[in-house]
Amino acid sequence: MPDYLLDTTAIIDYLRDKSGVPELLEKFCSEGGLLCCSPINIVEVYAGMKDKEKASTDEFLNSLECNETDREIATLAGELKRKYSKKGITLSTPDVLIAATTIKKHLILVTNNPKHFPIEGLMIYSYKR
Repeated sequence: MPDYLLDTTAIIDYLRDKSGVPELLEKFCSEGGLLCCSPINIVEVYAGMKDKEKASTDEFLNSLECNETDREIATLAGELKRKYSKKGITLSTPDVLIAATTIKKHLILVTNNPKHFPIEGLMIYSYKR
């Protein structure tokens, strides 16, 4: 069964019950998939969280497997950022860290922003908002 790293958009859409994301994630789990996040997602979600969403945000984020950023992931992220910069493509540091985590942990990235992740070899499950 594949396992999934949720991009920040997917986490927010789940928390706000948008785009069929709760049903999509339930489907992944019922098929035996593990839902994961990274520390970058946690930072981004808490930065944009509304006060009234704290309890549900805490509960959902605590239910996800958190893949820590280590030296190997950080190195790959830097290499990706440099590689695509040479091609004239600017990728954000948070996005390359999320992509590197997805690649190193052999996960599928769930996002509705695939244009943020034009990285060869990155497995993406894209959904529409």
